[in-house]
Amino acid sequence: MERFAKRHRKTLNELLGTHMANPPSDSTFRLLLSQLDVDGFDALLQQWMAAQPGVTESVDTLVCDGKTLRGSIDQTASGAARFIAQVSLYSNTLGVAIAQNTYATDAGGEIAALRQLLDRVELNGLLVQADALHANRPFSSTSSSVTPTA
Repeated sequence: MERFAKRHRKTLNELLGTHMANPPSDSTFRLLLSQLDVDGFDALLQQWMAAQPGVTESVDTLVCDGKTLRGSIDQTASGAARFIAQVSLYSNTLGVAIAQNTYATDAGGEIAALRQLLDRVELNGLLVQADALHANRPFSSTSSSVTPTA
């Protein structure tokens, strides 16, 4: 984020109506983000994504993928490693991510996070593509809109 702010300082100053000679440092971004209401921000982001042109149109294929967020490693009380990860649903038709779910790896896994995501999306008539992690029968048969393919 710091590199982005450095590269785009002039544009950011214009858009934000500021006159900063130096962009915010990495520690400033960390402080700001540590105080962020993640659930509230996620809800706002979901609303914004749904309001984008074309999102209400038909979506025929959704692609799911999970990634560990860079620099998110932390240590639990037991000494185990803990990461923050995110699962996204990407619409091939619209060319954008239409939903996402963030989770701590010590509190849950990608399968549970994707289940929660898919529960928020109407799946009838859609092809959902996911990696092998999600191909086990207990996962793939839990959706309320699962219909066998011919």
